[in-house]
Amino acid sequence: MNYRELGLTGLKVSEISMGCEGMTEENYGMCGKFFDIAEENGINYFDLYSSDPQLRSAVGKALKGRREKFIIQSHICSVWKDGQYTRTRNLAEVKAGFDEMMKLLDVSFIDVGMIHYCDALSDWDEIIKNGILDYARELKADGKIKHIGLSSHNPQVALKAVESKAVEVLMFSVNPCYDLQPASEDVEDLWADEKYEGHLTNMDPEREKLYETCQRMGIGITVMKCFGGGDLLSAEMSPAGATLTVNQCIAYALSRPAVACVLCGTHSVEQLKECLKYETASDSERDYASAFSSFPKISWEGHCMYCSHCQPCPVKIDIATVTKFLNLSKAGGNDNIPETVREHYRVLEHHAGECIQCGACEKRCPFGVNIRDNMKEAKKVFGI
Repeated sequence: MNYRELGLTGLKVSEISMGCEGMTEENYGMCGKFFDIAEENGINYFDLYSSDPQLRSAVGKALKGRREKFIIQSHICSVWKDGQYTRTRNLAEVKAGFDEMMKLLDVSFIDVGMIHYCDALSDWDEIIKNGILDYARELKADGKIKHIGLSSHNPQVALKAVESKAVEVLMFSVNPCYDLQPASEDVEDLWADEKYEGHLTNMDPEREKLYETCQRMGIGITVMKCFGGGDLLSAEMSPAGATLTVNQCIAYALSRPAVACVLCGTHSVEQLKECLKYETASDSERDYASAFSSFPKISWEGHCMYCSHCQPCPVKIDIATVTKFLNLSKAGGNDNIPETVREHYRVLEHHAGECIQCGACEKRCPFGVNIRDNMKEAKKVFGI
């Protein structure tokens, strides 16, 4: 298992992690099976958005005797009301829901306390005005949560929260179809058929800015909806009109700036094991660029997808990494480049200034990126 830094939290998380969707299967018996497989294969991170008391109890039972082996991302503001899950911004309900969660999980702390499901700017304002953010800060000060997070599907809202420096971890929906869609306060827009009519081109700039801002600020992203609810794995269901594999979906998400792990929402032992195969998959099995370049309804013309099809470079420049640092510098403004970005660029073995402008990389790029111009710009921005 490969482990990644979760932003600046100090936590190292397994890049393949668990969602909780399928844990209720087999009358909650699947929960223990998932945790057994996770422990055997090095998965150390999981998300628990659900407020279902039976599920929380099942997770608590599964953690018994091995709490230290797992990093818990669980949600504040997700409560059980009238026999069903609901999101609340009522502070009294939020507090009662958190206390119940801690009791059912039978733990003394949560690693990441995730403020649940904020997709509207007005809702973010309510989280602040209603004292929910202050409550999360109190929980952190008391050691009941170690880090504050936010879950969202809206890049505008997520960016506002990130730039406020109120959150350390962002749970966000990342996949190659959702990344095309502009911000919306209605999550249904992400998979509405009419949103994919015609021909779509390139990533939404607000989503790109969000990922790059998180990278610059040290905010770790944990990915939900990597498979689009399974739709991306079926040509008939996929908005792209083509099938992607599990490995391709995971590879795409993990290549986005700031992403630390993919929360795989699986409904069976077989599905979880299929996700784990990513760790031993070949480069060709992980390659998403060839599939993207042939999508009938979507194109990323001129947009670097960090796929590394441009390699090998005759002077050994890591072109995708240089381009990623260049894009990070643009996100913050070339006059305000974080020292971390400059330093990470500086310690690369080879720099953009070594580019001989041969153009071999551009002939291999599936997306027609003007790589030579990018190398010139990176040399100007970073000085080498």
